[in-house]
Amino acid sequence: MRQPVHVLYGGAHLFRAGLSLKIGRIALAALDVAPAELGDEDVLERVRAKLEREPVEDYRIDFEDGYGVRSDEEEDAAAEAAGRELAQGDNPPGSLPPFLGIRIKPLRKEGSEEQRGYRTLNLFLDAAGALPPGFVVTLPKVEGPGEIERFRETFPSLAIEVMVETPQALAAIDAILDAAAGPLQAVHFGPYDFLSSCGVPGPAQRLGHPLCDHARLTLVPKLAAAGIRFADGPTSFLPIGSPEDVAQARRLHQANILHAVECGIFQGWDLHPAQLPVRYATLYKFFREHAPAQRKRLENYRESLAQATRVGAAFDDAATVRGLEVFFDRARDCGALPEEELPAIE
Repeated sequence: MRQPVHVLYGGAHLFRAGLSLKIGRIALAALDVAPAELGDEDVLERVRAKLEREPVEDYRIDFEDGYGVRSDEEEDAAAEAAGRELAQGDNPPGSLPPFLGIRIKPLRKEGSEEQRGYRTLNLFLDAAGALPPGFVVTLPKVEGPGEIERFRETFPSLAIEVMVETPQALAAIDAILDAAAGPLQAVHFGPYDFLSSCGVPGPAQRLGHPLCDHARLTLVPKLAAAGIRFADGPTSFLPIGSPEDVAQARRLHQANILHAVECGIFQGWDLHPAQLPVRYATLYKFFREHAPAQRKRLENYRESLAQATRVGAAFDDAATVRGLEVFFDRARDCGALPEEELPAIE
């Protein structure tokens, strides 16, 4: 099953039919700023083609942090407007990303806060009509299974994602997964809320903080066992502004992306269109640099009738070969490798 390599959250008041195409134009302009920082000509050519063809893989119509606290009347109107925009569909082609969803306000407290989230979702659904395949509802700041259970009772047919943004959610992850079994598609990590909840002061907060690694290492094995996707948190320093700021932000984003990949996480949360060229270029470079050696290992193993083999110093058996297959699955899905550079699919 395809997993997108990023998720972009955008304030619901900004959502329009064709937004993906607009984001692509902004991302292409960002790519043209010191492009050599991002990769060689081969990588840049593929990134440019990606931004022209499918700039946004995954998008959330955001009624939480990206939208803020507004009057009930204003949020009602925004929910209906966003639904009407979605109802226009993928016209022209490429207007909608292949993965799409909505993030409502937290459901932590029964009562007015929970009802606001439900009301927004109902208004949106009524205006949107039929939803595109794979549409999900993202539940932010989940603290325990009760929120999931109440949501499932109210909206039993909707697919969901949960955000782990607090120590309470991390501690209760087993119960949350049990409560959400079936509709749960993914877990998204909110690192800055998580660090704040742990008492880490603002100047010390970063995506690479040891407490974030603790959360990743707790979540990744549990989600892998359950077959649930995991999306890493965002790099908060954006590649905009002066050339020095752009270069520094790109380097930080690249490091965070590669660190997530080392943890088995191929999807991450982006905050701005200018981050998309960085994400695609970083992943494309990673896949293209390693593809020849990984392909040789995989093909050698298959030619040996799935017996343990060695290529150079690399020993492969069924366990390591699964990692090679994951490598090529992810490379194919995001467009890093053309079909002729992929090993035969078995």
